Parts: sequence; C-alpha cells; structure tokens
Amino acid sequence: MTARGTARVFFVGLLLCLPATALAQKHKDVENIGQRDINKGSWNLYSLEREIELGRRLSLDVEAQSRLLRDPRVEAYVDELVQNLVRNSDARVPFTVKVIDSDELNAFALPGGFLFVNTGLILEAQTEAELAGVLAHEIAHVTARHATKQYTKATLFQWMTLPLVFVGGPAGYGVQQALSVAGPLTFLKFKRNAEREADFLGLQYTYHAGYDPVALVDFLERLKEKDKEGRLAKLFSSHPMTKDRIKRAQKGIAEVLPPREEYVVSTSRFDQIKAYLLGRQEWEALYRQAEGNEPRLRDRTVEPKDEEK
Repeated sequence: MTARGTARVFFVGLLLCLPATALAQKHKDVENIGQRDINKGSWNLYSLEREIELGRRLSLDVEAQSRLLRDPRVEAYVDELVQNLVRNSDARVPFTVKVIDSDELNAFALPGGFLFVNTGLILEAQTEAELAGVLAHEIAHVTARHATKQYTKATLFQWMTLPLVFVGGPAGYGVQQALSVAGPLTFLKFKRNAEREADFLGLQYTYHAGYDPVALVDFLERLKEKDKEGRLAKLFSSHPMTKDRIKRAQKGIAEVLPPREEYVVSTSRFDQIKAYLLGRQEWEALYRQAEGNEPRLRDRTVEPKDEEK
C-alpha cells in the first residue's frame, strides 16, 4: 500500500472511532434547539435529499408488509403530536407519520423522517408525556442522521479493507464473509453510542416541547419490569433499556435541562384517543367472536334423477 493509501486508512480509522457521546457534548445548548447544527463535523456520504429518497423507498417496503390504521382521528392526533416534537427538535427534514395497527409495543423512524407508530405503544403509554418521550427518541435518530452515518462508516470500512479481499487464504476469506454479513444489517440496529445520543437529544426535544422529560425513563423502567410475555421484544431489541442508559438519561436531565415550574404530563385528547382505540379494539374482538359463532349452512345434497329411458 502507498504512503497516501496508508494515511487515508489511518484518517478514516480515526473517524470510525469517534464516539457519538463525544459529539453529544456539543448538544447542551438547549435554548438554541432548532438553530444549532448537531451534525457539524460529521462525515456522511448521503446528502439530505438522498437520505429522504432512501427513507421513502424503505417506507414503501414497511407499508407493504404492515397493516396500516386508516383512521383519520388517530392519524391526525399522532401526526400533530409528532409535528409538535419536530418543531422543537433539530430536524432538517419533513416528517411523514403512519400508524400501524398492531399490538406490538414499537415505534421506529427510517432515514429522512418516515416515522411509524404501533397502536400497541399508544395503548401502553399511561400519559402523553410517555408517548412523546418515545417518539422524541425516534425523531432524534433522524435528526442525528444515525442510519446514514452508520452506512457511511460501513462503506468506509469496505474501502479500507478492499485490498484485503484479494488476499488469498483464510484472512481474505474472513474479510469477504464479514462484508457480506454486515452490509444488510446497517439500517436495522443502532450502535450503543447512537442510542445514547438519541436518548440525550430525545429528552431535550421532549423538554423543549413542554413535556416532562422524566416520563420516558419512567415508561421504559415500568415496561421492563412488567415484561413477562415477550411483547417488548422488538422495542428492546432495537433500543435496549439497560441500567446504564437509565442512569445516563437521569444524569442528562439533572445536568442539562433547567428545571421548570410545570410540565405537560397528559392531555384530554390523549385520553380520548386511547379510550377510542380501546373501544375499537373491544369492538373488533366482539366482531371476531361473533363471526366465529355464526351458524354454518351446508348445501343439501340433491340426488341426481334417473335419466328417462
């Protein structure tokens, strides 16, 4: 390898080692949320336009594989909640919100601002602040551009190791195997530092929108304690709520967020939407039960008449 090539690999290696928590030190200016550039100095192969197009294509796949809730009342509520959080965030892209009709407790955001929320998560939240805390965390993943940054790192790693692919023997084969396995997984799970940064930013966005930021910690702690049926598998597989993350979130609230006299904890509209979803869920259960108990009619078998001779 040439001296120039060695220097490039060393420089790229330094970029890959920069922790998101170090970058998060620049995010402490809460009063300037929306005016600060939280991605300044980070390297991303994707422009915002390409990132939005990527998210749009991925969202079409999600919609094709999911049962979307086509209910204007619920859709309008969730969209307004998300857009309020977005206005109080560092977002540089518009957000498109879809509700998935599923009991699984999950919410996720694709690159470029395509956010999906399961009805199961809405029903599990006890207050609007809890729901806002989870959604703000997802918005933070988009504002910090975690998905495309991760893809950029994976691409740079491939550039660094490309000469090794042509090396014979076990070493070269091992590199090829690693590249083939790592590529498709880059958008599916975030690294620990990215999760910490999303926690840090999400708490700020929740606070800036007027909600109690402690609600997110309370929500995830409660879910972790009560999870006995594996319903939280998806939520915690992509966002593992460890004791370390909870402590860091509590520390961030204490050190970065100035105390306020009052916070929004919940609203009557949240209570109405939750009651509406519960009623809708009960109605569907009764409908399925009645459908299963309907009498089944059987056609009477008609014996064929003898043909006239």
